[in-house]
Amino acid sequence: MAWLSGMTIRMDKSGRIVLPKMIRDRFGLTPDLELDIIEQIDGVLLRRHDEHPSMVKIDGLWVHQGKPEAGANWDRVIDDVREERAQSSFMT
Repeated sequence: MAWLSGMTIRMDKSGRIVLPKMIRDRFGLTPDLELDIIEQIDGVLLRRHDEHPSMVKIDGLWVHQGKPEAGANWDRVIDDVREERAQSSFMT
């Protein structure tokens, strides 16, 4: 399964958005989960409240620094990233 890219969602008149089920499942987002919203130059980042990113870049390499999410399929995530990199290398 490839990463979602370019999907458009709509905000309702109350300011709510619905995250697609595939995204909720991939990141273990459940009802009543608290999220922080972080402003960035080109948009916003939603992140679990009081959690630090489990992946950080150290000397150009991504390093996992947390506990794996319950039910996370890391083999699939790694395969997805590899596939995305392979496809992007053909585009350049």
